[in-house]
Amino acid sequence: MTVRLTMLFALSSTVVLLLLGYFIAGSLEGHFEEQDMELLTGKLKLAQHALEKVRSTADLDVLRQHLDDSLVGHHGLELVVVAPAGQILFATSGAQFPQSLLNSRVRVDSARPTVWTTEDNRPLRGVSALARTGIKDAQPGIVAVATDISHHEHFMSSFRMTLWSFVVLAALLTGFLGWLAVRRGLAPLQAIRQEAAGITAHRLHSRLSADAVPVELADLVEALNEMLARLEDSFRRLSDFSSDIAHELRTPVTNLLTQTQVTLSKARTSNEYCDVLASNAEEFERLARMIADMLFLAKSDNDLVIPNKEPLNLIDEVKGLFEFYEALAEEKSIVLTCSGSGFVSGDRLMLRRAISNLLSNALRHTPAGGRIVVRVDDTGDSVVKLSVENAGETIPLEHLPRLFDRFYRVDSSRQRLSEGSGLGLSITRSILRAHGGDAFIRSEGGMTVFELKIPV
Repeated sequence: MTVRLTMLFALSSTVVLLLLGYFIAGSLEGHFEEQDMELLTGKLKLAQHALEKVRSTADLDVLRQHLDDSLVGHHGLELVVVAPAGQILFATSGAQFPQSLLNSRVRVDSARPTVWTTEDNRPLRGVSALARTGIKDAQPGIVAVATDISHHEHFMSSFRMTLWSFVVLAALLTGFLGWLAVRRGLAPLQAIRQEAAGITAHRLHSRLSADAVPVELADLVEALNEMLARLEDSFRRLSDFSSDIAHELRTPVTNLLTQTQVTLSKARTSNEYCDVLASNAEEFERLARMIADMLFLAKSDNDLVIPNKEPLNLIDEVKGLFEFYEALAEEKSIVLTCSGSGFVSGDRLMLRRAISNLLSNALRHTPAGGRIVVRVDDTGDSVVKLSVENAGETIPLEHLPRLFDRFYRVDSSRQRLSEGSGLGLSITRSILRAHGGDAFIRSEGGMTVFELKIPV
């Protein structure tokens, strides 16, 4: 990348210098041409004026003398006067003009000068024009004047040589300076690359240093650090999930294996075998529920959960679930109350499952003699809020963001004693997100509130 940027920088500088040199050379050529044209036009008019004074052939000698005098002090200036019949009336010594300037039918009175090279390799620039004499009824002659532009050509040749030399040196210099600038400019990126190369799956807690980078790269470093934070959180969740699922599956498998080995250690009665099979069936049911929950979450992660929507009155669904949990609530002397109303369009079974998970969680954590309150509130902004509030221990703030993670429990020391699998809250959030809503939690002052936001 450094080489490419250096070459691009040098090439751009070279192109700019060449264009600049081209325009300067063109301007110089135009300036020299203007100077020459000013001189040539003056001499051309002088010769035309002299021819106008010719009244007879006897005046031609005077014309030649007058033209010779007018060329004194003008080195490299050549003049030719051609009569209508084609004979040369006057010509400076060694004058060589192309026929295009001396033939009135080919080129006369052109605004642009003609440039040619003589037999002795002298470059000339000249013009021609018709010139009338004072002789009555005489056809006009042709006056051609030219000047030597050898010194102009020599100057332009030297200028082009100097320009090319300067362009080559400037290209080398700008290439070197560009290499230094690119190398210095890319140094922070190289530092970021080296730091990033040292971050592995075991060092995701590391972050890129934002202190030594320029302002232009600060946003990039910040974005990379945010990406690392997300990766660290995802790896941690994946690691915890793998560990938790191993523990969750080990318990029922161990129970089944131990109970089966004990049963096979000696002969049993048919009733004892029936008891063992019934106990195994319970463990298998627990495993089946856990596997079904995990499959549901896997589908949710891949957006494969499609709700079968129908109009629902949430308060009616809550009251129906209260009847299901009434016996368990009476056993713990817990009061269930609900209030409000709200209609949504959703999957009845999925939403009942989500609300049921929250009620089951509240019943497990509400102390005896407590109260669980469910409120349904139609906010009027195309969203219905359903909240489940229960008394109990305040959940520490650091645990709240992770309560919807799979297999996550606040008190890990007692998680095996819980009847739940640790997937209920994760399933609840997945169901709400499949409906375009979400689930939230807050806990303070001995009160925990789960809130579901369901689009109408």
